[in-house]
Parts: sequence; C-alpha cells; structure tokens
Amino acid sequence: MRLADFIDANVEPILVEWEAFARGIASGEKMDSLALRDHADEILLATVRDMRSAQSAVERLAKSRGHGGGDQSVVLNGASEQHAVGRLGSGFDLLELVSEYRALRASVLRLWHESQPPAHDNDIDDVTRFNESIDQSLAKGVSSYTKRVDQSRDLFLAILSHDLRNPLNSIAMSASLLPLLVQPATEATEVVSQIATSAEVMARMISDLLDYTRTRLGAGMPVSPAPMDLGVLCQALHNEFRTGHPHRQIRLQTEGDLRGNWDADRLRQAISNLLGNAIQHSPESASVELTVSGEADDVVLVVHNGGPPIPPGELTKIFDPLERGSSAEHPKTNRPGSVGLGLYIARAIAESHGGTIQVNSSKEVGTAFTVRLPREFVVHSGQPILDEAHLETM
Repeated sequence: MRLADFIDANVEPILVEWEAFARGIASGEKMDSLALRDHADEILLATVRDMRSAQSAVERLAKSRGHGGGDQSVVLNGASEQHAVGRLGSGFDLLELVSEYRALRASVLRLWHESQPPAHDNDIDDVTRFNESIDQSLAKGVSSYTKRVDQSRDLFLAILSHDLRNPLNSIAMSASLLPLLVQPATEATEVVSQIATSAEVMARMISDLLDYTRTRLGAGMPVSPAPMDLGVLCQALHNEFRTGHPHRQIRLQTEGDLRGNWDADRLRQAISNLLGNAIQHSPESASVELTVSGEADDVVLVVHNGGPPIPPGELTKIFDPLERGSSAEHPKTNRPGSVGLGLYIARAIAESHGGTIQVNSSKEVGTAFTVRLPREFVVHSGQPILDEAHLETM
C-alpha cells in the first residue's frame, strides 16, 4: 500500500498515537481528547492530498528549500497555523509543539512499516514527499506560534505605555507639589494619599503582568502551599469588599470543613479577582454572593452575581489573557489597576493547586464562577524557559 493511501486509511490509529503523545506533555495532562487532537486530522488529510497532487520539478525544488506551493499547501498551512495558535493558548512551549510533529512523523512511518506493505517503486519518493509536507506544516506552525508570541510582547509594551502612564503622571505631579505646600497639614495629607493610591494601582498592574509573564514563559504560577482554613480567608475578604463597596450587597455563605493545603496569598489574589470582576460587571442593584462548601476531597468556591449574562461569544474566551470583550450590555470597563488579566490569573492559580475553574452565565440565574480545589495536591509547574535565578528577579 502506498504511503498516502495508508495514512488515508489509518487516520484514527495515527490520531490515537498523536493524542497519547500530547497527553504525555505537562500542558496536555488535563486536556480532553478533542483538544488534544486539535486540527491533527486536518493536517494529516491535507498531507495526503499534498502527496497525491501533481508536482512539477520546479515546485519540488521550491519545497525542498522550504517554500510551499499549490492550493493543497495552503490548506495544509492553514491547519498547522491554527494548531500552533491553539497549542500556545493551551500552554505548550515551542519545543513541545515541534516534538508533536516529530512524534507524528515517527508514528506514521512506524505504523506503515509494521503493516508490511509490498515494495513499490515509488516508496522512496512517497517518504520524501511525506517528509516535505510535514516539514512545511511544521515551519508554518512555528512561524504562527512565534508571530503570536511577538504580538503578545508588543501588546504588553502598549499596555505598559498606556495603562501605567496616567497613575505615573499623577504620582509625578503630586510629588512635585509637595515642596511647594505651605498650606495646613490636611492638604498635604490629601496629596500624600493620592500618591499612595496611585502607587497601589501601579503595583497591582505590575504584579498581574509579572504573574502573566511567569506563566507564559512556561514556569507556571509559583505557589507555596501550607495548611489553612479557606473559610477564614473568605470571611476576611468579605469584610474587605463590604468596606470598600458599602453600597453593594455582598453576601458570604460557608458550610462544611474548609481546611486544606493551599497558598493563602495566591488564593486571596484569585478570590479578590473574582469578587472584583463580579462587582465590576454587574449593576449596583445586583447582589454578589460568595459561597464556600467543603466536600470529601475538595472545597468548592462559587462567586455569583446577578445582572445581564456574559454574551455566548465571550464565554469561550473569558479566561484568555488580555481579552476585553464588549457588547451593548457589556461595554469595556476596567477596574483601577486592571490590565485585563484578572480571570486569567484566577484560572492559573486554581490550576497551580491542581484545581479547576468554570463559568456559567444566563439571563435567568446570572453569572457564576466555580472553583474546585483539592485539599491535597502535588505542586507542579511547567518547563521553565528562563533559569531559576532570572525568574526569582521577576
């Protein structure tokens, strides 16, 4: 059987091996089958079409030099580009993306060899064209991956120059007034208070950006678990948010055993992000509810708010970094000190504790973010790209 015919007839066995390999990568451990096979069948079938297509000597020479040609190559490249972007969003680093193609190439050739096909005059040519197609797909995937990373870097520069500019200007202007003050101490106090507030806003922004940078570089969200009571932490946060938002109805309900082994500072950050998001994206008349309940092995935390639901198109990317979706009911608004990373960081914190976070939103029941945390877990982080000394300074 010719190699192209073999691939066409054995897509499922090949995808089974693709999925098993991807699941063995740290970032793929908790992904479902559909996500692990993301665009893999399209890449395989486009490779088959490319191998079967007519190819002139000029086109073959161009391919050998890494330049694709023909309509089938466009189809192939489109699938690999989308796959690369999806893998980036799932936390795969560039080496892990490349290793998928290496494993795919090895699986196809091994399975074909094990099928003991009768010898054919074009076997060498078939393997050559297969390798050319896979190499072309990989090249386009790597290009798409690095392009998206570069876009994120540029977006960071834009955020830093824009969102940090206003509070920084406020600090500079207030500080310049201090030596000129000859008024009573109360006015000086107001200026100092403004400086402190602006500095706090900047600190939150920078903290979120650094957390994001850590996770995107593959180091994972750093956590230091220790025995704690989540009920005590939630009570403290409930008091803080009621004091900070005296006109909002914020309720807390706890039940069961809420003790576990977690990083208290990180969970405070995650729950604060969820509560702040609920207050920000709901009308003042809507209540915000924080419910924490203990189960046998897990503790479940739910932050619920009333008001208009999240648009269906936004639900699928609600945890994506730097996403600030809007609609007629949800105009773009941002809390002071926010750069659109709150929900992304909340998810990263939940996952760093071996937990999960989900969102449900409808007009009838409102919006609820549900965090499930195992009481005990093994700390796990991704493969760091930077050395530990560099990460410690971030």
